[in-house]
Amino acid sequence: MSDVLDRLRALQEGDLPTHGGSTLAYVYDSGLAEADEVGRQALALYGSANGLDPTVFPSLRTLENEVVGWAARLMQGPDAVGTVTSGGTESILLAVQTARDASPGVASPSMVLPSTAHAAFHKAAHYLGVRAVVVDVEPGSYRARPDAMAAACDDTTVLVVASAPSYAHGVVDPVPEIAEAASARGIRFHVDACIGGWVLPYLRADGVDVPDYDFAVPGVTSVSVDLHKYAYTPKGASILLHRTAGLRRPQYFAHADWPGYTMLNSTMQSTKSGAPLAAAWAVLQHIGDDGYQRLARTSYDATLRLAAAAGAIDGLTVLAPPETTLVALRSDERADVFTIADEMAAQGWFVQPQLSFRDQAPSLHLSMSAATAPRLDELIEALTASVRTAQAAGPVQVPKSWRRRPRHSIRPLWTTPPSTVCWSSPVSGRVRRCRSEWRR
Repeated sequence: MSDVLDRLRALQEGDLPTHGGSTLAYVYDSGLAEADEVGRQALALYGSANGLDPTVFPSLRTLENEVVGWAARLMQGPDAVGTVTSGGTESILLAVQTARDASPGVASPSMVLPSTAHAAFHKAAHYLGVRAVVVDVEPGSYRARPDAMAAACDDTTVLVVASAPSYAHGVVDPVPEIAEAASARGIRFHVDACIGGWVLPYLRADGVDVPDYDFAVPGVTSVSVDLHKYAYTPKGASILLHRTAGLRRPQYFAHADWPGYTMLNSTMQSTKSGAPLAAAWAVLQHIGDDGYQRLARTSYDATLRLAAAAGAIDGLTVLAPPETTLVALRSDERADVFTIADEMAAQGWFVQPQLSFRDQAPSLHLSMSAATAPRLDELIEALTASVRTAQAAGPVQVPKSWRRRPRHSIRPLWTTPPSTVCWSSPVSGRVRRCRSEWRR
């Protein structure tokens, strides 16, 4: 057994650290060792429990009801009902599926999205056959434009979407205005609060002026909230809430026309481990409301300090004042954000490069966890040094032949495997981008 575990530990040495506050995307760290231990023990206790049938594992039903009830309270939905899912993407997929199946008379359903909506909505469009109608956001603020969203709706629209906040820029869309327009047409309106759902309510309780985004806004019909982000639970736990039980009903899949057991599923999965749910419940109970309020304020205050310090670095721009715990940064023409990210990695920090999009230049994404706050001075020092080094190296020059061609000129049918050409950072030498060259 020790050899097996030693092998796993050896493999993990190549991974980014999940604790310590130095990984500013993908993982979220409370910095609370006891909460982490509670979560690990709960994972082990429920590793064999199957969430397929709550009549066989009634403890999972109790845990899910309590977790969903907590989330409904935070989202100000006294009659809200919900489901624990495997993550934000599954919550979003189910929100789109439910809206589609609630409108069986619409032959070619569509949903209206701001261009900043999470890519999971496009995944849902691809999987579920719901056409994504993408609306540009307000330049400079990066928020959805209610008038343009309303104008994009038509008789095929089954869902309208907003973010609280958007992942790329960390801003909250104007939910009340969008909700009013959707409600006037009888269209479901989903708020993606996967990131902000466990932060915004506690900031509001602590006196921060938080934009309206939840079920207190008339017209909001569903909300997604991730637990494995700022509830700091182990991975694999999110919640999809609906305002009423009636709105949730189309989410269920049921089938009895076969020789086996009656299948009744509330999620995309049938068999699913009970471990993430149990771990989420345990961590929520351990940290509690008071603990989450402290963690949210710690992360938020650190985010504001980071944004102020980053904005003071010559060559960096904060794309939008952060409204929760996310910061997006852009570099001027003197440096490449990928080189900055490389330099940060060399100093032990992971920040996430975001590619250029339409007329927007590439940027850097930083998610601030509570565990990062005590190390904020180190982070700012590393960021400052990385920008200076990247500026000294100069921007990376991408060959003209690599630049994006118009979509209509791309021919996806190829007959031979590709040869891969890569280029590397001028500072660290790390490979940053690769291009596959195909031959017909």
